Amino acid sequence: MKHIPGVTSAPTTDLPVLLPLDRTRARPPEAMMVSRWLAGLPAWTPLPLLALMLLWPLTAEAAYTYGQAVDALWRWLPFLVKSGFLYNVVISFLAMAIGTAAGAALGLAQISQIAAIRRTAWFVTQLFRNSPWLVLLFIVMLALPFELVIGDTIISIPDWTKAVFGLSLPIMANISEIVRGAVQSVPSAQWEASEALAFNRRQILWMIILPQCIKRMIPPWMNWYAILTMATPLCSLLAVEEIVTLSRQAIEAEDNHPELLVPFYSFIMVIFFAYCYPIARLTVRLERKFAVKL
Repeated sequence: MKHIPGVTSAPTTDLPVLLPLDRTRARPPEAMMVSRWLAGLPAWTPLPLLALMLLWPLTAEAAYTYGQAVDALWRWLPFLVKSGFLYNVVISFLAMAIGTAAGAALGLAQISQIAAIRRTAWFVTQLFRNSPWLVLLFIVMLALPFELVIGDTIISIPDWTKAVFGLSLPIMANISEIVRGAVQSVPSAQWEASEALAFNRRQILWMIILPQCIKRMIPPWMNWYAILTMATPLCSLLAVEEIVTLSRQAIEAEDNHPELLVPFYSFIMVIFFAYCYPIARLTVRLERKFAVKL
């Protein structure tokens, strides 16, 4: 038997020894931190915000009264929801759809057997995955034209469509990693058994591997949709008319009374919470349902 200090004989040092890996405690990096945090909040979380929104005008030392502040918010409420928050939802849906389609193709390219395709897909994924979302938005908004001229026809490109494209880029990169990780998480025995049955690689991927991955990809996909929805207010910095931009315009229309800041922006927080909280709860529930039982 090989001589091992501390095992076969007395230790020669008092330095700590690295214990072997405990696989029951070893876990991968948390992939759904946002959804877990949001789903962990109690359902009554918006109540303090509502209380602050209603009580703030009472503490303000200005000519604007409590009734005027509530009346102003109530008067602008339909406009903020229909013309503002609805755009946030539309932007999130379209950006998620484009990002999912492009990300799925990019993720499959990362596992391609052709080295050039695999390396290019990896580079594109890492580039957009590790780039600030606001920087990508600025690049897209300023680089893309405001209108296209085709013959005698002028086609205008609204700002919100460019915002959709800009937000779809980081979503594409993260969906790519989700697809790659889900495919590579399937046990190699599935590939070997399929090859033994004379399936080619395309048949194995589309008929055997990907159907097993769909359930695994749904929870992180929903997690990224929640993150994307909460990131849509970034578009307000580029003058896209969504709820934050319209709230700022409404406050300006009310003569910029500072007493309106807390009520209006508290309402924004409440409506985003009301929209994203059920998604986070469902995400955690689906993760537990589709978890691989060992």
